[in-house]
Amino acid sequence: MSGADGATGRDAGGAGGDGVVRQVGTREVYRNRWLSLREDEVRLPDGSPGIYSVVDKPDFALVIPAERDGFHLVEQYRYPVGGRFWEFPQGTAPAGTVLAPVDLARAELAEETGLRAGTLEPLGHLHCAYGMSSQGFDVFLATDLTPGEAAREATEQDMRQRFVPRAEFEAMIRGGRITDDSTLAAYALLLMRDAGRL
Repeated sequence: MSGADGATGRDAGGAGGDGVVRQVGTREVYRNRWLSLREDEVRLPDGSPGIYSVVDKPDFALVIPAERDGFHLVEQYRYPVGGRFWEFPQGTAPAGTVLAPVDLARAELAEETGLRAGTLEPLGHLHCAYGMSSQGFDVFLATDLTPGEAAREATEQDMRQRFVPRAEFEAMIRGGRITDDSTLAAYALLLMRDAGRL
């Protein structure tokens, strides 16, 4: 069944016959410091029972560090897909820590690139994989950049960073060197903003 393995399992509003899948029970299947997996018993719109598996992760911040008609990117090995890819800096707060999105964006930018932003402009809030996860992310455009020392976590020890002109950035997308959906979605928000449609 399409979607039977992924949804938030939350009531999105409305009552009977409105296309909403309702949670009637839940159990936690797995948890570690980064995520939890739950299995929800649900009632489908036609009244029949179903099961949804949901990965809950904290929201993250994604930063587009822009200057000179280009962007500062980071590249690292992404274990689940077995390859190295370029992307915009992004990340969540340390386990047990809650930060406002703008503070998280500022922290992630400095941690991964060493850059400090004089201006952080919010571009929007998106969901990265809402067919299987509740996680969302806030996108910020970082400008008025000043360099500094990066302070990467142990899991980011292989991370590389470089400045990429916009034309090269788009060529990297076409060439499959940038495949991160969050980076591409954030770039779409930036293009809309630059065109005055955001």
